[in-house]
Amino acid sequence: MSMVTKKQSRKSEETVQLPRSIASRIFGYTSLTILVVITLFPIYWMLRTALSTSKTLFSDPLSLLPVNFTWGGFGRVFGLLSEEAALAEGGSGASINFLQFFGNSFTVATVTTVSQVFFSACAAYAFSILKWKGRDKVFFMFLIAMTVPGIFLVLPNFLLIRDLGLLNTLLGIMLPNLLMAPFAIFFLRQFFLGTNLSIVEAARIDGANHFRIFRQIVVPMAWPQIITLFILQFIASWNDFLWPFYVGNGAPESTLLTVGLGIFKSQTPQGSPDWSGLMAGALVAAVPMILLMIIAGKKIVGSIQSSGVK
Repeated sequence: MSMVTKKQSRKSEETVQLPRSIASRIFGYTSLTILVVITLFPIYWMLRTALSTSKTLFSDPLSLLPVNFTWGGFGRVFGLLSEEAALAEGGSGASINFLQFFGNSFTVATVTTVSQVFFSACAAYAFSILKWKGRDKVFFMFLIAMTVPGIFLVLPNFLLIRDLGLLNTLLGIMLPNLLMAPFAIFFLRQFFLGTNLSIVEAARIDGANHFRIFRQIVVPMAWPQIITLFILQFIASWNDFLWPFYVGNGAPESTLLTVGLGIFKSQTPQGSPDWSGLMAGALVAAVPMILLMIIAGKKIVGSIQSSGVK
């Protein structure tokens, strides 16, 4: 009787929990759908604007489809249209050297990211593996320094770069961020703290110095986290606008893609910015980062979770 009673109670519980499960799934999928739509709709609206003709864009501003479909916005970004054709499309007639600006952005992002990750890993190793007097106090001071908004450092860094004669150079853009990034140090330190110290001590007994331990033991163990950090820092450097605008906007050889796209804000014959060209350029600049996130998104989430970053 007891077995029958237990089976009946389980069936009744399943009967009671089933509607809740269905309701929770419906609520979850609905909420997820709404969140995805809210997230992706601005990107779709950028694409819709980029595929519209600037001259007639505001004739139907509420249309969800492109207004007078055209590839002219992307043609102006890649410099495929003449000035006359650009003006006929409703553009401002301005053009950019897309390949040069893209190359400048790639160079700055790559060099800055490689340097940041290397020096940040060294600093994280010093703050987690090495034992030295006052280590935790110094790291606490470092955390306090992280709370200072980066915008406060723009003016002193600009004056320093100006006095060094590095305005309108790629080196001037890279220099303030070349050595390390606070987030990168904190991110890697959280993972290094979980390193098995017995392996490090065994390597020290065998005569390995700290550089060899760092290079042959710690870095290989943290390689997924380092790759994740490289991706995150590369995206941040690629999307940077304010500092490259102040330092490298005076010459084509030091203009980054994010800054160069600002030329499409120039007034068109209609008296408004070239919104189609501007949105097309923004999409082109964002495509590499979107692909990077699609390819490495799961690795980034997994590495952040394993590093203990909340």
